[in-house]
Amino acid sequence: MTEDAGVIDAAFAGRIGGFDLNVDFQAPLSGVTALFGASGCGKTTILRCIAGLHRMPGRLSVGGRAWQDDVAGTFRPAHKRRVGYVFQEPSLFPHLTVRGNLTYGAKRAPRDGNGTPPVDFDQVVDLLGIGGLLDRAPIKLSGGERQRVAVGRALLAEPRLLLMDEPLSALDRSTKEEILSYFEALHQELNIPILYVSHDIAEVTRLADRMVVLSRGGKVADGPVGEILERLDLQPMTGRFEAGVMLTATVAGQDREFSLTRLDHHGQTLAIPAIDAPDGTTLRLRVRARDVSLAIHPPTGISIRNVLAGAVVEIREEPDTAFAETLIDIGGGRLRARITRHSVADLELAPGKPVYALIKSITFDRRSLG
Repeated sequence: MTEDAGVIDAAFAGRIGGFDLNVDFQAPLSGVTALFGASGCGKTTILRCIAGLHRMPGRLSVGGRAWQDDVAGTFRPAHKRRVGYVFQEPSLFPHLTVRGNLTYGAKRAPRDGNGTPPVDFDQVVDLLGIGGLLDRAPIKLSGGERQRVAVGRALLAEPRLLLMDEPLSALDRSTKEEILSYFEALHQELNIPILYVSHDIAEVTRLADRMVVLSRGGKVADGPVGEILERLDLQPMTGRFEAGVMLTATVAGQDREFSLTRLDHHGQTLAIPAIDAPDGTTLRLRVRARDVSLAIHPPTGISIRNVLAGAVVEIREEPDTAFAETLIDIGGGRLRARITRHSVADLELAPGKPVYALIKSITFDRRSLG
């Protein structure tokens, strides 16, 4: 078992009913690691094993401390694991106000003075935007408000590790967008590692630093989000319709006449609908493969504002379909473009061939920015 104080080292193998789980992965004790995969692939089971809510043969160490070691006969019970668990449904105490639910979490915080620095009540309330809700009963809250309170309660228990099990799955799209911005703030402001379960690639792209891709109870791949999204061989797991990549760009200025924000991506310029961010701000951009077109000559007389020079890295044609996936190096980052096999043949595309990637500015809405 690893003794690395900076990682979560987990391995579980066993059967639940007719489902077999066999996973082995490490995640850093910092940032957000997503457990990603289709429903039924084992994500929630892994989270429950880490929380101590379900015991399955295996091992688990957090920061070099054994929480489960079957060889040594070690199994730390759930109430001694210092984890905060946010479920799909908020499960707030109905007889307590929002303040009461939050202070319940604070009462569960350890008093030994060791480990995680104290979490400040006012800071959590401010980061989650729930200051105006403190005297309300849970029944008076919207679904998004209840989930934010549930996150606050978990954080105020001062967990060593925060586990989030598809916390946005029961919410509508607009509410998801609202809460994602709060989750991003938590990621930036609080030094609490998060394991985030999701089957939504857009959520993972916006929030996570690393991801573990799961399928049918096993690990398919793991690594930095950007690298995983660029792998064409993982498309059956990451999905065709929403497949894409993550780019990092810097705000370079505002075009106030046309309500656009200019971004710099390693010397190439992107234009997106205007956002309120100062120059120098670093943004994550999620670019879907289906939103990228390719040209072999610099295009003229077109409405598309984003034309990025690059070169073909990889082409993966899909037999018995019209489609092909291409990977394009644009200098400092890579794009995926989903085009037809006929286009591959017509443009005589091959690895190393110079191309121009075309992306409409309107594809960059709030759901694609982090």
